[in-house]
Amino acid sequence: MCDGGKEGPLKYDLRTLRGDIFGGLTSAVVALPVSLAFGVASGLGAAAGLYGVIAVGFFASVFGGTRFQISGPTAPMTVAMAVIVTTHASTLGEAFTVVVLAGLMQVVLGFLGAGRFVVYTPYVVISGFMTGIGIIIMLMQALPFLGAPTATGGAMGALRALPDAIGTMHVSAVAVAAATLVAGVVWPRRLSRLLPGPLVALVVGTLLGVLWLTDVPIIGEIPSGLPGIQLGLPSVGFLASALQPALILALLGSVDSLLTSLVADSLTGTRHNSNRELVGQGIGNMVSGMFGGLPGAGATMGTVVNIRAGGLTRASGALRAVFVLAVLLGLGRHLEPIPHAVLAGILIKVGWDIIDWPLLLRIHRIRRDHLFVMVMTLGLTVFVDLVTAVAIGLIIAGMAHARQLEGLELDNVLSVPLLDRTFFAGLEGASTMDEYSARVGLVQLRGAFTVASSHKLVGVIGKDISEHEIVLFDFSKATYLDDSAGMLIGQLLDVAAKGDTEVIVTGVSGAIAKTLETLDFLSAVPEGQVVDTLDEAREVALGLLRA
Repeated sequence: MCDGGKEGPLKYDLRTLRGDIFGGLTSAVVALPVSLAFGVASGLGAAAGLYGVIAVGFFASVFGGTRFQISGPTAPMTVAMAVIVTTHASTLGEAFTVVVLAGLMQVVLGFLGAGRFVVYTPYVVISGFMTGIGIIIMLMQALPFLGAPTATGGAMGALRALPDAIGTMHVSAVAVAAATLVAGVVWPRRLSRLLPGPLVALVVGTLLGVLWLTDVPIIGEIPSGLPGIQLGLPSVGFLASALQPALILALLGSVDSLLTSLVADSLTGTRHNSNRELVGQGIGNMVSGMFGGLPGAGATMGTVVNIRAGGLTRASGALRAVFVLAVLLGLGRHLEPIPHAVLAGILIKVGWDIIDWPLLLRIHRIRRDHLFVMVMTLGLTVFVDLVTAVAIGLIIAGMAHARQLEGLELDNVLSVPLLDRTFFAGLEGASTMDEYSARVGLVQLRGAFTVASSHKLVGVIGKDISEHEIVLFDFSKATYLDDSAGMLIGQLLDVAAKGDTEVIVTGVSGAIAKTLETLDFLSAVPEGQVVDTLDEAREVALGLLRA
């Protein structure tokens, strides 16, 4: 198996164990209400969501290639599974057979070294698809939000049933769902580390439904104990027809997981092994399908929560699965009174958050060809079906890469600390500085910089930003920057701002300036910190340090 990256050594001690326990427990608390909601939304039941958290979460953590990643049912995989249940399978056994086949395909992709190609998917394709998923989730959950049963036919079926649901809305269900949604929205982000917003929303909505508005539809019976094997012996004809949805599910889960791995890399400064990650995700999905669980992928929200809560190793993800298993074995019956409207309120917030608002707010600035790709992917996702959207999106991605990469070559990305005495040599006070101090970090982009190489930026400098008081982005030797790379530059500027790291930008001109100005990222850099030359940058940096 091709090695897609290496993780640094880590000494496991009591502090690491404590971080893993707290990270696993916190991410488990976040996963509980969301996984219940995903299970119901998929048409397989709340228990399927819990089984998916346990199976995918445990095996992907143990065998995967991203140390900090949390895996489980995600919105894209849930929507895909709902399509499979209603369109490609006549029984639950057949639906779970598709999940097992998808997991097997992921394992094969990992051993074939395909993981490194997934990150080449253009940002606009991912953005259109994810925005479409967010819209689908909100449309599908509008019915239980109003107290009506879910409709068949996916988003369009829900849209057709919406007028009748509005005319016969269940007032108590609307009140419960609205209270849940409001609780999730207004819960302060600063308190989320102590008590996650989805859990607060679950408690508020459930208490309202159990204590006062008791006539709202509820989850009902959840199987207790460990699940049994759900697979039967499929026919040869079904296996042939199952290959297409299984492949789409495998590719969707792979893209979802590896993008989350990049997020984890940017937050921790590590580098994941993409091919091993596919193998781990595949094993997790195979086990989940065998025991009647939802398919899953790397979950961005859970991964970020795990890292911020102190999770440091694979044990955090494995412990999360164990915690959810303990809840299933001991508290399953206490989850049965949860109203469907509560889960709808939680998922509408999830759908809203999935929409790529940063890109949509800049939609008038995007190049026409990229805008066309994004809008077409979004439209196919919502109005046609997920399979068509993913298939065409991947074809367009290959064509876009061939066009963008022609004649372009990434020279390298340089990220180094600058010794104060060396960098400020010749300026007043430089001779008295600590000879070992390096408060300024240099990030120099040289050559072409496209979606094919933009992920390298995250792996190379993700951690460096937090290690310096000032980071200097030098574009003087860069020759090309596309929109996908530009969006990542914007994300890195956001990381610096959140970490109170000052940013100085120098050498921006020509095509580089056009891309950054078109996407309006330079406006986020304080006035006077976008300069033309390295000498000017030195003077600005010295002034910031003295201030």
